[in-house]
Amino acid sequence: MRLAGKTILVTGAASGIGEATVNQCRREGATVIAADRVASGGIRPVDVSVESSVADLMAGAGPLDGLVHCAGIAVRKPVASQDAEGWDEVFRVNVRGTYLCCRYALPRMRPGASIVLMASVVGLTGVRNRAAYSSTKGAVIALTRNMAMDYAPRRIRVNCLCPGFTRTNLTRALLSDPEAEARLTSLHPLGRLGEPDDIAHAALFLLSEEASWITGQAIAVDGGFTAGHALDV
Repeated sequence: MRLAGKTILVTGAASGIGEATVNQCRREGATVIAADRVASGGIRPVDVSVESSVADLMAGAGPLDGLVHCAGIAVRKPVASQDAEGWDEVFRVNVRGTYLCCRYALPRMRPGASIVLMASVVGLTGVRNRAAYSSTKGAVIALTRNMAMDYAPRRIRVNCLCPGFTRTNLTRALLSDPEAEARLTSLHPLGRLGEPDDIAHAALFLLSEEASWITGQAIAVDGGFTAGHALDV
């Protein structure tokens, strides 16, 4: 078991990539602290954008060997259609929430621990109607690289994953349109959309000792989305 004896904290654990990560970590022997906005079935409550909520979660966590931060929200609008309040809300959850979870987890991390953040392919390449969401994921990539430098002396590794379009709550409304689903699928050279387990497998690798010499990386798990166009031109 690759994570035997390790304690891993996962946010956004109630569904999607977070839930898949919790399940895979437990199968590999980890003790998992699962957290989400609504507490249920052993999931602890946390609003990642509220400092006191994150502080309370971490205070009860004990020493940590890993953090997988999956909590986030998405908005589909270009800049001219995006009101300032909505823009700020996406940054409050996706950027401030990432910062707060890392800030309060880091003092509890053992040497050799691993932080896995969730960015996105839209943080690596432009995608229409994703102005705020794309900007937050670019910020997560930059934060990943800076924290990797800051905490390498403690042997704490920091990486982020950049999922392609994956079947989660964030994409459910979009994928309810068969034409939109077919169009999105065609943009992934491997011919399918991502599943939460696809991303969780990559997170599990980064948490394990197999990735002990990997830090500061933004790793695309995207079926080839960022590799180039899959269509004949």
